[in-house]
Amino acid sequence: MILQALAFYVFAAITIASGAMVVSSRNPVYSVLFLILAFFNAAGLFVLIGAEFVAMILVIVYVGAVAVLFLFVVMMLDINITKLREGFLEYLPIGALIGIVLALEIMIGLGVFGGLPTGTVASLNKAGAQVASIENTRAIGQVLYTQYFYLFQVAGLVLLTAMIGAIVLTLRSRPGVRRQKVGEQLYRTKEQAMTIVKVPSRGGL
Repeated sequence: MILQALAFYVFAAITIASGAMVVSSRNPVYSVLFLILAFFNAAGLFVLIGAEFVAMILVIVYVGAVAVLFLFVVMMLDINITKLREGFLEYLPIGALIGIVLALEIMIGLGVFGGLPTGTVASLNKAGAQVASIENTRAIGQVLYTQYFYLFQVAGLVLLTAMIGAIVLTLRSRPGVRRQKVGEQLYRTKEQAMTIVKVPSRGGL
């Protein structure tokens, strides 16, 4: 029990510190690396509460795909670090206000101010008793595809819209960029494909 509590505090502290470094780091590459560290420690927290499936999904999907993709995109972009450092104090009050509002919303959701209602606590205890009788993966599937089915579909539509928007924003015409034209390559004649040059003997090119 003591080791489990110690592991919880270690994972939680590293997760909070990594999340703070993601936001406060000036270098985008460092931010992505701290994000990967936060994902690993969050997976450790899920393992401690018995949600092994969620922990593996967090490592495989987010660390193995999303975070690495972010890292590749950031490294390929030509980011000017000096421009990122400009204007930090200008937007600091707005950022601090948004952070305070989000912190208050999280505390209200966790029931810090006055606790949760009695009916909510009873429903949570009943749901916890039902979930405890089956395995982890089956419980997540039952909750996700029954109680939160419509919200799950809406989240998928939001992600699809974001993906289409990202593709549209990146597919802009850039002057001076040579693109491959497959149709012209397939239907070109041999006269267009090669040029025969007769070089005289010992004359060179």
